Amino acid sequence: MTTAPAVPWRAVIVFIVTACALAWLVVLPLWLGDGLAEPWAALILPAMMFTPLLATLLVVFALRTPPDGRLRFLGMWPLRPAKRVVWMSVLAIFGPPVIVATTMFAAAALGLVTLDLTFGALAAELEAAAPGMPFPPVELVVALQLLLIPFGAILNSVLAFGEEIGWRGWLVPALRPLGTWPALLLSGAIWGLWHSPIILLGYNFGRTDVVGVLLMTGGCVAWGVLFGWLRLRTGSVWPAVFAHGALNAAAGMVLLFAAPGEAIDLALAGPLGLVSWGVIAVIVVVLALTGQLRRQPGLAAPAAPLDGPPPGGVG
Repeated sequence: MTTAPAVPWRAVIVFIVTACALAWLVVLPLWLGDGLAEPWAALILPAMMFTPLLATLLVVFALRTPPDGRLRFLGMWPLRPAKRVVWMSVLAIFGPPVIVATTMFAAAALGLVTLDLTFGALAAELEAAAPGMPFPPVELVVALQLLLIPFGAILNSVLAFGEEIGWRGWLVPALRPLGTWPALLLSGAIWGLWHSPIILLGYNFGRTDVVGVLLMTGGCVAWGVLFGWLRLRTGSVWPAVFAHGALNAAAGMVLLFAAPGEAIDLALAGPLGLVSWGVIAVIVVVLALTGQLRRQPGLAAPAAPLDGPPPGGVG
């Protein structure tokens, strides 16, 4: 008689504490300096994205969770079913920009932001940056920026991997014995709270209090359900990596379309704001009603470390 797999709580707690502690440690120079205005911020923020990777290495190799089959458990290899992984990766690259755009237009329809489809704000910005210099039509500039988002998604995936190998690669399967919904919601909340060191400096929402942390947590729970669905639906971490990269690449889309002088409240109209929660909720309801959240290929179950010497090699 086989027993149902259990959540490896010791490893989960070590993973969370390590990822969060390292995030605070990496960001500490910003707290001791000028915050997000610190010149080093451009290097520190990307470096923070690799702290979940370090936490994953700790629990996988030091705590041996899982004790074997590690590449499969993390969703790195093998890519099976290959066709599904490929098509879901394509969806992951193009889906988040569509969601961000839908959020932007929904926010405009609700009167939360004013858009300018003549792109006057961008034209004024280009002129201010290089007065008198000839530029191509602003519409062409915007079209090129939008066309470059998929390429930006792939480039951003290099950094996104540092996070996703932890959140969706290790944490979601580790929490999976709790059930699909608890695993997705809890992992998303942890992901959001992990951002606290930079959110409390004003990152994303310009709020340096608990409200900013709650907004980030809510946004990460919403997006985390989608990223986690990609992970569970394919058994692979790579679609989630590409989706994370695509979200980062498309995050500034509203700035291209905003009217001149428009003060954008990213807590409402941004890609992690309240309107995006509603847009994603509709998508999640459709996924649930069509049974997509129930269709999951076999995932490697977490296991306690084996007694004796560690297994040789990575599986």
